Amino acid sequence: MTPTLVLVIVASVLFGAGVTVMLERSLTRVLIGFLLVGNGVNLFMFSMAGAPGLAPILADGVDAAEISDPLPQAFVLTAIVINLGLTAFMLALVYRTWWLAQLGAEGDIIGDEEDVEEDAEETADLIRSTAEDDRAVQDVLDASDEEVRS
Repeated sequence: MTPTLVLVIVASVLFGAGVTVMLERSLTRVLIGFLLVGNGVNLFMFSMAGAPGLAPILADGVDAAEISDPLPQAFVLTAIVINLGLTAFMLALVYRTWWLAQLGAEGDIIGDEEDVEEDAEETADLIRSTAEDDRAVQDVLDASDEEVRS
């Protein structure tokens, strides 16, 4: 068996296992399936590079046919970064789903009544202080002996 054939077989197994696990209803299993499919796709892209060759640096006396293609390696690195970002997003979704499931019937509205009462009291205090300020300004204007010019 050649190394490229081994990569294709391993990538196929990862891809098949990932799709199988991804068909479950649990978000955790969907995440694991997504990781397996991502790694399988990375191996498929890496096997596109073909047989290993020299480093992709042109120097004197180096035949261009002996140099390995750096593009599949760049694709794999980009896919790894994208896979990491999507994995972090899916982990956040899994955590949020778990957290909401732990709350039960209360849902996402824990402590909202207390917040509403505090906001109402703060608003009432603000309205009272604004009215007092308006009265104080009006008293100063009334006490003033200046004439109003039109």
